[in-house]
Amino acid sequence: MKFTGRHFKKDIILQAVRWYLAYSLSYREIEELMLERGVEVDHTTVYRWVVHYSPKLEQAFQKRKLTTGDRLRMDETYIKVKGQWKYLYRAVDKEGRTVDFLLTAKRDMKAAKRFFEKLISRQGAPTLINIDKSGSNKAAINQINNESEDQIEIRQCKYLNNIIEQDHRHIKKLYRATLGFKNFHSAQKTLAGFELYRMIKKGQLCQNSVTTASDIDQFYSLAA
Repeated sequence: MKFTGRHFKKDIILQAVRWYLAYSLSYREIEELMLERGVEVDHTTVYRWVVHYSPKLEQAFQKRKLTTGDRLRMDETYIKVKGQWKYLYRAVDKEGRTVDFLLTAKRDMKAAKRFFEKLISRQGAPTLINIDKSGSNKAAINQINNESEDQIEIRQCKYLNNIIEQDHRHIKKLYRATLGFKNFHSAQKTLAGFELYRMIKKGQLCQNSVTTASDIDQFYSLAA
């Protein structure tokens, strides 16, 4: 991960990015916190750091992500981008570990299929997916089943999705501090960072050390 050519040192950039991804802070609040520590950085610069480095850190995380279960709970939640509602598709296993996520402009069969294809390309086809009564989600899984030898069992049981509905809250809490994303591009990249830190908090990063590193150290290790 490259930090050359930046006006600030790597540790300062990573600290600002981590604060934004881990806590419900605005860019202006991070600007104030950095100034308190003797670092003068504009909030728009912090925004550019978050958008640039979040997807890179998430990609590094995926290479060291622990394997999740193959019986999933899938649901989508609403995210406002430039005043319009968009849709964040998410899936967790039955233990609550994050499997995958995808922000889409629409909520239909095509968007759901894109999400499932992304999920399968990263970790393989699950044996079962629990969804709500959404017809588009069911249609997307059926289409994938028609195109593959690996058959995914569909279960539509609302109360079993409580685990992912509760998990949405952690992402929405961070999202609210943004006061709404200004464009789809930055929303995708920032949400990748939110999801990344949530997965670290859940203990989903494979550590090579015998000792258990803190969440903070695990985050910084991704940029090593």
